[in-house]
Amino acid sequence: MIASLLSRIGIEVWKDIPEYEGLYEVSNLGNVRSLNYRKSKRVKKIIKHFNKQIKRYEVSLYHKEKYNKSKTKKIHTLVAMAFLNHKPLGYKSVVDHIDNNSSNDKLYNLQIITQRKNMSKDQKNKTSKYTGVSLHKTNSKKKWKAEIFINGKKKYLGVYMDEKKAAQAYQNELKKINESKKTHTDTTHT
Repeated sequence: MIASLLSRIGIEVWKDIPEYEGLYEVSNLGNVRSLNYRKSKRVKKIIKHFNKQIKRYEVSLYHKEKYNKSKTKKIHTLVAMAFLNHKPLGYKSVVDHIDNNSSNDKLYNLQIITQRKNMSKDQKNKTSKYTGVSLHKTNSKKKWKAEIFINGKKKYLGVYMDEKKAAQAYQNELKKINESKKTHTDTTHT
């Protein structure tokens, strides 16, 4: 994608923000501008704010006809919607910062991946080499905790003396989830 390459060398390309066409644009460098700033027909960049709680840059966008109020939007999501055709679907697909720097919202640094892959990616910086497994904080011997995220909610799978057993508990639960989805799909199509 040309816009992605241009973002790497600092050349700015602008696109309409979906649902805000003709009102706001977002660039491949992670900037947002109003096309009718304060109803003056002037184009002006909007100041983005860093939300310390979620560690993301955000802007407030106003659409009188659709919402009649301002909505806070994350910059990386806007860039992905405009340039990567991302459609936010809850936890099914998410916008990932490739370099793990959540303030780098340039197009070249963004990709759409599944929530599970994103969690696995984050897990690599933790204490275990296995997805869903982390070192359990206790005063006694080393123990391993297994957890899995399902629809954005954490499910606790237990604590194990062996790291591989904790990983097996994660894999068993993942298999159950996948079988349940397959069974559900099969019954709805028959």
